[in-house]
Amino acid sequence: MKWNKFRLQTTTQAEDVVSSILTDIGIEGVEIEDKVPLTQKEKEQMFVDILPETALDDGVAYLSFYLEESEDKEAVLEKVRNELDEMREFMDLGPCTIEESQTEDVDWVNNWKQYFHQFYVDDILIIPSWEDVKPEDEGKMIIHIDPGTAFGTGMHETTQLCIRQIKKYVTDTTRILDVGCGSGILGMLALKFGADYSVGTDLDPCAIDATHENMKENGVSKDRYEVMIGNIIDDKEIQDRVGYEKYDIVAANILADVLVTLTPVIVNQLKPGGIYITSGIIDDKEEVVKQAVSDAGLELLDVTYQGEWVCVTARKPLEKAGE
Repeated sequence: MKWNKFRLQTTTQAEDVVSSILTDIGIEGVEIEDKVPLTQKEKEQMFVDILPETALDDGVAYLSFYLEESEDKEAVLEKVRNELDEMREFMDLGPCTIEESQTEDVDWVNNWKQYFHQFYVDDILIIPSWEDVKPEDEGKMIIHIDPGTAFGTGMHETTQLCIRQIKKYVTDTTRILDVGCGSGILGMLALKFGADYSVGTDLDPCAIDATHENMKENGVSKDRYEVMIGNIIDDKEIQDRVGYEKYDIVAANILADVLVTLTPVIVNQLKPGGIYITSGIIDDKEEVVKQAVSDAGLELLDVTYQGEWVCVTARKPLEKAGE
């Protein structure tokens, strides 16, 4: 199925008004493109590896909307232009030029699968659920992963850095907390390495289903892990559910700016002597994270690198006698 795509140029000041006009006309779903910088709150809520790079805000915004081929596009466009002309009397809407093109109906949820194939992280084979294990790989540690719309295939350098550090420090009594767990890959691998229990938190509700599916696919029973949605940085209910001084390892593969805010909070979840593994750190943010770790009273143990990415590992000091 093909769709008619319309891309309307306006201003960042007017984008909300224009979007509301399109909605009132009956257009469902408007895509907004602009260069407005993310707010600090938005950055803190992005539990991802790296923020998107954007140019300076030039005040220009593009709003795209789609109409089915069978829809009377001329009638819709006439309504759009009439409403915009009326609104121009009250505010500057910019040029309001409309570009037209056609686009194919694409299954965006599954289309990315063509680019994700099995690969190794050292001696661990990570394979998507839709591929088969080759005979020569049988008997090796194999992880089946299907992140769905949650983050985390294991391909990114930051995930691989975390995997290596988790493998280094995990024991058969380890309880691990994965902040920003996405697909659940780090907690799942910790369990495969021999850990006792895994807890994951994420802001994205998709992480719940993704983690359950991937744990099931890899033979991990539900009594060995838990996953919950919420922001552990400022949500007291989530902090209480996760628990205090319960974890031998806390892993956080998220933005450096988020790690700065997270670190003084998450020390409360770590046991004395517990290990804090952080990545999602671009190389020019290394010192910022190391300083946050030091300010939180943690002992820096290790800094590892892969490409332009950094993993900082630290330890919570043991309590002194009498404390």
